[in-house]
Amino acid sequence: MIDLRQMNHLLKRMGITPKDIEANRVIIEKDDSNIIIDNPVVTLISFQGQNTFQIVGDYREEEKISKPKIEEEDIETVMEQTGKTREEALKALEETNGDLAQAIIKLKDNTDK
Repeated sequence: MIDLRQMNHLLKRMGITPKDIEANRVIIEKDDSNIIIDNPVVTLISFQGQNTFQIVGDYREEEKISKPKIEEEDIETVMEQTGKTREEALKALEETNGDLAQAIIKLKDNTDK
């Protein structure tokens, strides 16, 4: 069995330079979720001008919950069209993912009942 010192020596002879990086957590951000690696062992491997990271650890995936960006102008429009408070208009816009028309319809439907 080859020991770590010999392995590093062989890698260096091949032009591969490994370097350990201290890290508490690694987060890989994706469009709809994040991969979180806790207690990682991270190694940077440099070879012919390219860097590669090797990461070993306990991982979990968390879904992203994204709120739409709601403009103040949209809130005011919903308030004007429905006669509702700012809080009610904001809540309706959040529930309809920022869809102005749907928020107005939603609040008007609640008023008609």
